[in-house]
Amino acid sequence: MFDLEKSIMDWRKQMLAAGIQSPVPLEELESHLRDEIEREMKSGLSLNEQVAFEISVQRLGQANVLKSEFAKAVETGRKVIWFLLTAVAFASCWIQFGQSQAVALVYCLFLAGLIAASFIDFKHFIIPDKITIGGILIGFICSLLLPQLHGQKLAAAGMFQSLLGIAVGAALVYFILRTGKLLFGKQRVELAGPARILFTETAMILPEKTIPYEELFYRKSDAIELQAQSVQAGNRSYKNVLLRLTTNSLKIGDDTFSPGQIPHMEAVGSEIILPREAMGLGDVKFMGAIGAFIGWQGALFSLMVSSMIGALVGIALILLRKREWSSRMPYGPYIALAAAIWIFGGNHLLDALFGR
Repeated sequence: MFDLEKSIMDWRKQMLAAGIQSPVPLEELESHLRDEIEREMKSGLSLNEQVAFEISVQRLGQANVLKSEFAKAVETGRKVIWFLLTAVAFASCWIQFGQSQAVALVYCLFLAGLIAASFIDFKHFIIPDKITIGGILIGFICSLLLPQLHGQKLAAAGMFQSLLGIAVGAALVYFILRTGKLLFGKQRVELAGPARILFTETAMILPEKTIPYEELFYRKSDAIELQAQSVQAGNRSYKNVLLRLTTNSLKIGDDTFSPGQIPHMEAVGSEIILPREAMGLGDVKFMGAIGAFIGWQGALFSLMVSSMIGALVGIALILLRKREWSSRMPYGPYIALAAAIWIFGGNHLLDALFGR
């Protein structure tokens, strides 16, 4: 007997296997599919749900085609927004700092780096060393040549302020990273009774949600752990074993495999432990680069304000049901926004808040 919900779940698995893993487009696609099925049933042309489902899937398109179309649309929109943000940032620099063309040019370069880092972090959850380490070096050199960036007149003073900004910014974020990993590095998820968990090539499927591996494995040491009542891996069956999956290895009891050897696996368990990361080393180096340009006060301001911005955005997305408490968020864009706020008036904001 045809089961519509099971068929839609199987269709979702096909989308995941094709690479459509981001929650927003996948949810939109499912919504369109359900609408098509409903319209087909109301039209009276389809005799049953199965026919309506099959016709609707054909209308919506194949998974690989859909993935390609989504990717093109998203990339085009991203480029337009990138260009507009850069144009606005450059114009704002010339309006506010135009009396010193050299300072305006440096801030244009700095803001261009912030924008690039933000877009890359949003897409890939990384900030390349070319931007972070390169930013540290360029910020230090600019501070040496233009001590005015830090409100100084002597080159040595500008250099010192840049070095202090690098040290304070990087050290603070690194401390947060290590503390967060120690306190929140693992997430224990309790399942409703013994539940079936599917491990595919691209994602882990829990009873109530699907989690792409790219949202779980940030580092080689990250691992999924499950005390399984049973495991079916290919033609092998196990009872009451510890299952441990990383990017490079799969261990089931005493047996060890390469994850590629077993593309599909089913396990039954009541609790699963997932890796969790508060921040990455890219954020540490990124804050060091920011400190190189705007000094220790600007780095400290960026850290505090970015945490508030990130918290507000995270809460808003949760309330709008666009993400869950445990889902991953890129932190670089919030640091970048806070640093831009500092450039265009952070000192004045502090004066207003603390009456300096």
